[in-house]
Amino acid sequence: MPDAVVIGAGPNGLVAANLLVDAGWSVEVLEAQPEPGGAVRSDRGVHPDYVSDVFSAFYPLAAASPVLAGLDLAAQGLRWSHAPRVLAHPLRDGRCAVLERRVEETSAGLAGFAAADADAWRALYDVWTRIGPDLVKALFTPFPPVRSGLRLAAKLRTAGGLRLARKLALPVRRLGEEEFAGDGGRLLLAGNALHADLAPEAAGSGGFGWLMSMLGQSHGFPVPVGGAGALTEALVRRLRNRGGVLRCGERVASVVVRGGAAVGVRTAGGETVGARRAVLADTSAPALYRELVGEEHLPARLVRDLERFQWDFATFKVDWALTGPVPWTAPQAAGAGTVHVADGIDGLTRFASQIAMGHVPDEPFALFGQMTTADPSRSPTGTESAWAYTHLPQHIASDAGPDRITGRWDTREQEAMADRIEAQVERYAPGFRALIGARRILAPTTLQALDENLYNGAINNGTAALHQQAVFRPTPGTGRPETPVKGLYLASAAAHPGGGVHGAPGANAARAALRAHGLRTLLHRAQRV
Repeated sequence: MPDAVVIGAGPNGLVAANLLVDAGWSVEVLEAQPEPGGAVRSDRGVHPDYVSDVFSAFYPLAAASPVLAGLDLAAQGLRWSHAPRVLAHPLRDGRCAVLERRVEETSAGLAGFAAADADAWRALYDVWTRIGPDLVKALFTPFPPVRSGLRLAAKLRTAGGLRLARKLALPVRRLGEEEFAGDGGRLLLAGNALHADLAPEAAGSGGFGWLMSMLGQSHGFPVPVGGAGALTEALVRRLRNRGGVLRCGERVASVVVRGGAAVGVRTAGGETVGARRAVLADTSAPALYRELVGEEHLPARLVRDLERFQWDFATFKVDWALTGPVPWTAPQAAGAGTVHVADGIDGLTRFASQIAMGHVPDEPFALFGQMTTADPSRSPTGTESAWAYTHLPQHIASDAGPDRITGRWDTREQEAMADRIEAQVERYAPGFRALIGARRILAPTTLQALDENLYNGAINNGTAALHQQAVFRPTPGTGRPETPVKGLYLASAAAHPGGGVHGAPGANAARAALRAHGLRTLLHRAQRV
């Protein structure tokens, strides 16, 4: 019988398992899919000569994460690669807002939109250099972040205090209007905010857009050399080298609860795997509480709160094997790993408002990845392994476009939505469609089938809106990984601090389990965060 059972071998489950074995625990990880990784996987499913990232692809949060840094995955063979430019947002008139690798170059480019915006960008980045490291530590530790929070509070006073707090609470449209005279800086902030399910007019979207933009400026948007799966392989290799056990194709059907405590799990095949000390769940919160635990073991208030749990947007993704580089009208976009495809901030607002009304957007905002540009090993020289995803309503009421998409996601609807995304890219890169050698469609239902945590394609395990963050994540409470069942910990992005590949929810759950057994000192030696 292991000390701990971890449900799910996504990045958070694997981080948790690694920290537990570092502290001397025996650990068994059970993964329902035939391979580990959750939403961090790559394959050659589009074309045998092209490596495609099936889900996530760019990892600024991983690059900044003190959790992952403490695991020293470079010793397991993980290497990172960067595109020449971090991010681009082209416009139809040929202009292009570009997040460069160096702040001086980003500032110079934004001056082309408005001369004063060079200094405005540098001012935002100066704030980041003063508070960024402590902010990241505060975000990636259990709530409330006492030590890092105190350091951050001290630095916030020198960085503007309440005025800075107000700035980060703004909707990203308003933040851009206050900080920049031209469109360039506004586009970078707003496009980055929509990496989550935050409309340009949503409170707090300014802070998220600023965070992602500054992470891109300081750390870039790196990719693992050879594919996203290389990150998973490094985590698995580290775990196994330290004695951890990983079993794939083993679906957990329930958590075994006795006397109000988790004592193990039962698999779909009928096997009971006991846990001497803890069960950690890298699952969605609704799945953990309703399906694996059962409402009879939970407080009535939590059961009621789950009725108000909100998923983030659904996601629709297309992968391509392109026979040549994307012919962007704005040439600066050619060297960017990530390209935001939308008709300015008004286009982003229109897109988000259609989703809010339950409409499938007629001109979808496409987050476009040029993977060979970021990592030349992904496809043959002169070609491009590319993808794009867009967001959709969780519940579709109607289609703002002409295709009568309902959310059944039969072959006709999938092809129609993929064609719509391609038409959007074609507006900014005429000739794009002629380069498509092969494509793969991943509808919301397909994404969920490949990773159950991606409910209907929700990639963040719950909305990133303020009402479901910190002490409100996943339901109102403490914002910590402990659950009402003793010895059971929520170790997924459903817990604070939420989505993104950074390992913090898994690390927080491991810390909580170890602390409950008096092993805090051992953990600090294993993972200095």
